[in-house]
Parts: sequence; structure tokens; C-alpha cells
Amino acid sequence: MTAPNVRFSDERLANGLRLIISEDHLAPVVAVNVWYNVGSKHEVPGKTGFAHLFEHVMFQGSKHVAKAEHMSLVQGAGGTMNGTTWLDRTNYFETMPSHQLELALWLEADRMGTLLDALNQENLDNQRSVVKNEKRSSYDNRPYGAWFHKLQEHLFPPDHPYHHSTIGSMEDLDAASLEDVAAFFRTYYAPNNAVLSVVGDVDPAQARAWVERYFGQIPANRAIPPLGDMSLPPVIGSESRELVEDRVPLTRHFFGFRAPRMGDRRFDALEVAAQILAGGKGSRLHRRLVRDEHIAQDVGFFSLGLIGGASIMAGQVTVIPGVDPALVERVFEEELERLGREPVTDDELARARALIETYELEALQRVDERADRLSMYATLLDDPGMINRQLDRYLSVTAADIQAAAAEVLRPDNRAVVTYEPADDTTTGDAGEETAA
Repeated sequence: MTAPNVRFSDERLANGLRLIISEDHLAPVVAVNVWYNVGSKHEVPGKTGFAHLFEHVMFQGSKHVAKAEHMSLVQGAGGTMNGTTWLDRTNYFETMPSHQLELALWLEADRMGTLLDALNQENLDNQRSVVKNEKRSSYDNRPYGAWFHKLQEHLFPPDHPYHHSTIGSMEDLDAASLEDVAAFFRTYYAPNNAVLSVVGDVDPAQARAWVERYFGQIPANRAIPPLGDMSLPPVIGSESRELVEDRVPLTRHFFGFRAPRMGDRRFDALEVAAQILAGGKGSRLHRRLVRDEHIAQDVGFFSLGLIGGASIMAGQVTVIPGVDPALVERVFEEELERLGREPVTDDELARARALIETYELEALQRVDERADRLSMYATLLDDPGMINRQLDRYLSVTAADIQAAAAEVLRPDNRAVVTYEPADDTTTGDAGEETAA
């Protein structure tokens, strides 16, 4: 399969909105994708969770769209939609039949420009409750649910913007006033802080005209506060550990390592290394811990790319009942450290490249994925053209690159380990049982 060359235009409206259009008439569908350069890292102490809150509030109506009408209009037109929040950004997206492109653009523009016209105390209180229920169901009452939040706290110091979770503090959300929330929106949900990508069966001139019509009159915010210094030492300096006794069915170790930021060639090497370690049943960790030694139920190792000072490499292993958790942890760590001591084999490297190539090529066949990647690379790296170069970057990673990156990152003094153990059932109930939210 040949890697597609994604052709696109890249321009800015007078108000600063970055518009990327990629024409593809293979199927009568179009993807609309908006990335706002605001995530949980932009929050300040005492006002956390605002970025994630707006992922919900943005579907509660705007000046010309009633509460929940955005969703009903998209679905009624045969489309799909959603939104997500992360440490570095927030995004919203629709995939529509191509003749419904104007509707999707109008909906996104209306909430960018007039959401505060519909924001009131009732909506704010309602969405606060929704976020609390999400926290209970997805984190507090789910087995191992808080693992990533705990790793964040170990990998990033308390004064770093990546230290706190994306969902934020419920106490902060309870204390937030309507004006606090409105001020956050006015600051960051501005056209000059956004990238709009339109990909698929589209007439670029018509799309550009609609974008100018619906987004062009939204005023820019020329006073977006810059982020402070997010730089970090490349290595934590010591190992940190946490033992969590919780209602979980089996002991599970989670590992985190501070890694180079997204876009760094060393991060590419670590992403390839993750496939060698845990990419399917032929990977090193699965073969040794699951297949050969039968001491683990499952294993994983993966990257979490970030741009604010450091990324994260993370892994997990679930211990089979009756096996010493310390043994499982030691074997897992041996395999990680071995990557830095000796080069991977040619067969392992070829297998990892094949897995990555298959995933990348399959993803780039979809208009929604192309739109998301164009917005991502433009927002995070100021380089949407990376969509056409990233696969080659992966395929050019060598065994020496992997060995060097692993030796630098996957080391004991750069490691956080969070271990979940089943709690005493007599005091906490059946292990792994979820409490109703």
C-alpha cells in the first residue's frame, strides 16, 4: 500500500482563524474538525477542570442553537459528532454527508461566536453535575480508574501544568462562578486560537466562502496569556512508587517515564520501541510474561505525546493470581531496560515497522482522521505538513536509535510505578465491583 500524499491549503482569516482545506472526492462525505489551543495545562491553581467542562458546555446551545440541538441537527442530517479534551488541546468534530457541510460550519461558528449568549447558571450547574457523574463512573468507581492521574502526579512536579488531571478538581468546579467560566471561554475560544480543518468531498472555494461568512466576523482575542516555562529536566532523578489498595480484581502495575516531547526524533524511536515491547502477541513483553513464563494476564506499553516540556511513555502488566507481583514487575522492567543495553533484531524492527505502517495507512484512508491530524499538527507543531512525513519518520528509525532512546528514558531513576492491589473485601466490598454513581 502506498502512503497517500495529503494535499491541502493552509491560510488564515483576518481574525486569525487558521483554515486548512483538503479536497478528496472519493466518497460523498466531509469532515469538519476544530482544534482549540486550550487544554488542562492552561488552567491555573484553584480553577482546574474548566477545559474539560467546556467539552460539555459546548453542546448546551448558543445564540441560534437550542440546548442539545447541535447534536440533533448533525444526526438528523446523517452525520456524527463529538468532542474531546486533553492536556494540550480541546477539539470538536463532525463527519457529514458532503451536501451538509454548510450546516456543520454554521454550527461550529455559532458556538465559537455566541456560546456565552446561551450560558446561564442552570446550564453551568447541570454540566457540573454531568462532570461529577463522569468522574465517579470513569475514575472513582472504575477499577484502576485513576492510574493515569496518579502517574501524572509522579512524573510532573506540583507546579507544572501537567501535574493535575484533565477532569480537574470537583472542589474547583463547585467554586467556579458563572463569570469565572465565561472569562475562560472569552480568553481561549477565539478564532485566533483555533484551527479549522475541512477534509473530503468539498469545493474549496465554496467552503472558503462559507467559513468567511460564518467565522469571519467573530472577533479575535489579542490578549491570550502566554504559557509559562514548561521545561523540565529530561530525567526525574529518582524512582517514585505508590501502592493503592482498591476494589480491583487483580494486582496490576502501572509504569510511567518522562520522555522527549512530541516531534522529537527520540520520541519517534520510543513509539517504534513500544511496538517491539507490546505490539501484539509477537512482542517481547507478551512472549515472555504471558506466553512463556505465564506470570501475567496481559501487558501493554504505549506513548502519550505532549508538547509542554515532556511526553509520557507508559506501560502496564496484570499479575496472574498466585504469582508474586514483585517477580512480574522485575521481569517487565528487565525487558524495558534490555532495550537500552542491546540493539533490537532486524526481524523485530521489521515487524514493528509493518505494524506502524498498517495502522498509519489505514488511518489516513479516513477523512475524519486526516482532518484530525491536520488540525493536530497545525496546533501542536505549527506544521500540518507533518501528516505527509510522520510515517517516513517512523520507518527511518534504526535499531541504534531505539537503543539510545531507551537507554536515555527507560531507566530506574526516570520511573514512576503505581501498583494496584485488591483491598480487603471485608472493608471495601467485592474486588472490582463498581459502585453506582
